[in-house]
Amino acid sequence: MRETRLRDPLKTVFVFVCLSTGLCENDLFLSFCGTWHHGNSPLKLNVNISTGCRAMLISANEKSMSISGQITAHCTNSDVIPLSKFGLYSEQDTEFCLKWEPLLDMLVLQVGGRSLTLCWPTRPTDSCCTDLTNGQNGDLSTYGIKEGAIRGDTVTDKTLSTYNFTGQSTSYAKLCSQAAQSDPKSSQMSDRPCAHRSEKELKKDHPQSFSVTSPVKTSFPSQPAVSVYIPPAVGKKTIKAKSKMVVTFYNSTAFQEVHHEVKLLQDVVEITVENELIVDLSEPVKMDFHHDAVSKYPRSCVSWDTRKDPLQVNWLKDGCVTKEITPKHTECLCNHLTYFSVMVQMEPRPMRHLLELTAITSVGCAVSFISCVALMIILCRKKRCSKEQSLPIHLGLTTSLALLSLLFFLTGVLANVGGEGVCVWVGGLLHYALLSSLIWMGIEVLHTFWLVYMVFKPCPKLYIWNLIGFGLPLLPVAVLLAVGDIYGLREVLSTSEPPETFRMCWMKVSHQALLAQCFTTMTVLALLVSSGIVILFLVFREIRTRDEWKQRRVAFLSIWGLSCLFGSTWCLIFLDFEPISDFIHFLFCILNSFQGFFVMLRFCLLNWMRKQASGSALSSTSSGSTRQHMLQAQEKS
Repeated sequence: MRETRLRDPLKTVFVFVCLSTGLCENDLFLSFCGTWHHGNSPLKLNVNISTGCRAMLISANEKSMSISGQITAHCTNSDVIPLSKFGLYSEQDTEFCLKWEPLLDMLVLQVGGRSLTLCWPTRPTDSCCTDLTNGQNGDLSTYGIKEGAIRGDTVTDKTLSTYNFTGQSTSYAKLCSQAAQSDPKSSQMSDRPCAHRSEKELKKDHPQSFSVTSPVKTSFPSQPAVSVYIPPAVGKKTIKAKSKMVVTFYNSTAFQEVHHEVKLLQDVVEITVENELIVDLSEPVKMDFHHDAVSKYPRSCVSWDTRKDPLQVNWLKDGCVTKEITPKHTECLCNHLTYFSVMVQMEPRPMRHLLELTAITSVGCAVSFISCVALMIILCRKKRCSKEQSLPIHLGLTTSLALLSLLFFLTGVLANVGGEGVCVWVGGLLHYALLSSLIWMGIEVLHTFWLVYMVFKPCPKLYIWNLIGFGLPLLPVAVLLAVGDIYGLREVLSTSEPPETFRMCWMKVSHQALLAQCFTTMTVLALLVSSGIVILFLVFREIRTRDEWKQRRVAFLSIWGLSCLFGSTWCLIFLDFEPISDFIHFLFCILNSFQGFFVMLRFCLLNWMRKQASGSALSSTSSGSTRQHMLQAQEKS
């Protein structure tokens, strides 16, 4: 009797603790992560998922990882997937995370930086499998899963062959109610939202139009987050006399891929007709998305295409037309049925004054190309009657700048006409021309230093300069082309309304391309600027005390002219921050697009100065005059 009296208060306290802390509630999701310790053999993934709510096994060995069990409401998946097709190889251990969303009946495996959807999101009708609890696990193993963790809490740091999770069936309505209670803001946006489903009957003989709205409201209570208009064309496309159409509204959290460049807005809509594929509608499906204000970044209506690879999320713009009604309202018109959402382009950031900057760049590149061609003709004529070693160096720089100006002038046209295929090669050629131009700028400065400090030592042979200026840039460009997925079509977006897009052939917006640019262009530019500053300082210190240079100041003009050549203008991009961002953009475009013109202007100015300097024995180039003055000064001393 005393034990019974004691047990009742303890039971009351236990129930109170459960209700107050949520320990008795169902787990809304499962996140199991670890490191797959495998061998050096080709890797594969074994999947065997079926409906029910019994258990889920996650095991791994030297060659394969297996995910099996009965946990889903609708999804069945049995497949053997070679992981090599996703770029996953066996050189080292592989990190992975398996995420189960019972509210969406969705199973996602993130392995080696790739996200594979093993079960597509859908809305369970009656019950779903939740409370996946870690049970009796496998034995210690040489190969398997080490450092297994559930929601960030490590289970063991040892390597186990198998992890076993058991679950229990829970009412979908009860689980949704729990989600709403755990997140008071779930009526607006929940991290683990319930999917809202609406079913309509379609009649092939008497097709009708109708509208469906999301139960989730925006900041205006009378305005739904998403409104869907189904045209009669959908009914005409159905095969059966009567078909059931399902419209399901999701939160985009479960669909969001880990990309810094793009982001989905909060709502995803799935529109399907049972067991039918609806495409090429004569009248599009209309969807109105009401969302938070998006003004700086362009939006695009996208659909989830699973034809390329059913395991990976591929959001495409094909088949949809985007209308940006207001910063808070986007209208999508799509000619097929699948999952739909609105994608925001976060990177690259839109450019202010894009039309003006593009016009300046085009004019500057055209003027620079014409100037470089004219200067090349002059240098070739002078080369016939003069053995001055500086002429071939000037000619090498002029040639590389002419190629750079021409390609940059034509890159927009080639991108629009040729597309991705042409842009791979044009982007590589443009990168080569830029690297070659920067290297020839360095050769110009180095050659001047050589003539001032190494007066009686012969300069390196011409073929050495050509090998460095034209041959060296081929090496990194060839490697990047062989690696692939570096060069391609790139879009520069404007902040205007509606936004304008400038398409060009260059490096893609990706981490691999950014890394490649840092190791090639940025490295060459850093070496060029740092060494150039040191060399110009040494040259100035050497010649500033000489009477010949004080009288005519030709050397000072030569140094000033060279300062335009050794890459300092390309460093302006590092000053791109507010409030001088717009000024830097215009200055950068002017100085670099007109660089070929400035080279010709410097050459003509020095040539005019030599003619004005009576009684001097100056040669045809500033570098040549430097050497002759040094020789004259040496003889006097």
